[in-house]
This record gives sequence, structure tokens and C-alpha cells, in this order.
Amino acid sequence: MKLVMFDMDGTLIDTEALISEHMATTFVAAGLPPPSQAQSRRVIGLSLPAAMARLLGSDDVELANRLAEDYRAHYRTSLISAEGREGLFPGAREALDELKARADTLLGIATGKGLNGVHRLTALHGIAGHFVTLQTPDHNPSKPHPGMMLRAMAETGADARDTVIIGDTTFDMEMGKSAGAKAVGVTWGYHHADELLAAGADILVENYAALPAAIDALLEA
Repeated sequence: MKLVMFDMDGTLIDTEALISEHMATTFVAAGLPPPSQAQSRRVIGLSLPAAMARLLGSDDVELANRLAEDYRAHYRTSLISAEGREGLFPGAREALDELKARADTLLGIATGKGLNGVHRLTALHGIAGHFVTLQTPDHNPSKPHPGMMLRAMAETGADARDTVIIGDTTFDMEMGKSAGAKAVGVTWGYHHADELLAAGADILVENYAALPAAIDALLEA
């Protein structure tokens, strides 16, 4: 069986503006200078504590964890007003449907989001049934550690040579390659194409219509 793992933020779902707003709100409420949207964009994909630590430029674990909890609270209280601001990228649903219909392919998620957020968003978009494995920081180290990929392969029985990660950040590429899997970088997300290639992307795609063929090229090579 082939295993196709998807990142969420920046790959499946466009949440940059919402995440950046909540990062700024969280830092201001804590009496700290807010990160810019560009700075927040760079840490999307990491677990929240890891993202906070990077934005702080500090190894203060206690502060990073407190900011992560504050961020989660801000996000939860904003869900009503956030309606329509967590949309799938164009073509994502069609690509997921095509891949799910393949008898030899399993789909999964590897994301910096918490498991509750994954369940909420996959239900919101009617795609929960597409994925057989969900890997999050709830039970794995943060990207770029390969733990999410290794656990997904263990759960599904897939070999690394038959596994690919689809992602928009260097964290995704590094995670996939460290696990021995293939990596597809998407150019509509939050890190630049040249960064994805430098981090180990085997191939880049510019839209979802090109994704199934890119996966075939990598896993059938």
C-alpha cells in the first residue's frame, strides 16, 4: 500500500491570516511585542510550544507553554467569528477524492495542529473519512522530528519507500526525508520554493491538479 500524508495549515487549509492574528493577540495580551505576519508565517507547522519558543527567541519553556495555552484559548473563542476563514485551498477536495478512490492508496495527516483541531476541521470540510491515520503533537514530537511519519507508517504497515509527505514548509520536507519517505513541496503555502528544495523536496507542485501525477512519479520510480 502507498501512504500519502498531508500537512494541514498551508497545504490543505489556508489559515495564515487567522493564525497570525491570534499570535499577535496572544503576545500583546502577555505584554510582549507582537510578531509580524511574516514572522508568524515562518513558524506555522510547528507545534505551538515550539512555534512560541521560536517567536520568542528564547528557551524559556514555561513562557512558551503559557503562550501556547493562551493562543489555544484565543483560537477557541474566535471560532464563531472565524467562519469561512479556514477554507480548503482550491482543488484540494478533488485531489483528496481522487486519491481516496485508489485501492492501493491510504491517506493520512501529519500536522502541528492539535488533534481536536484536526477533528474539527476535517468534519467541517466533510473529509474526515478520507484519512486513516492522524498524527499530531498530542502524541508525537514537533516537526521536523520524523516521529509523525514513523508512527503513521507503523500504524498502516506502509514502507518508507511507498510513503510521501505533502507539505508547504521546510519542517515537512525535513520530517519526511528523515523518516526515509519521499517529499512533495507545494508552492502555495508558507515557505518559498527554493527553501523546500533545499530542505529535501523531491518535487514541487504549483496546484492540486498536478499532485496525483507527482505522487505517482515518486512512488512508482
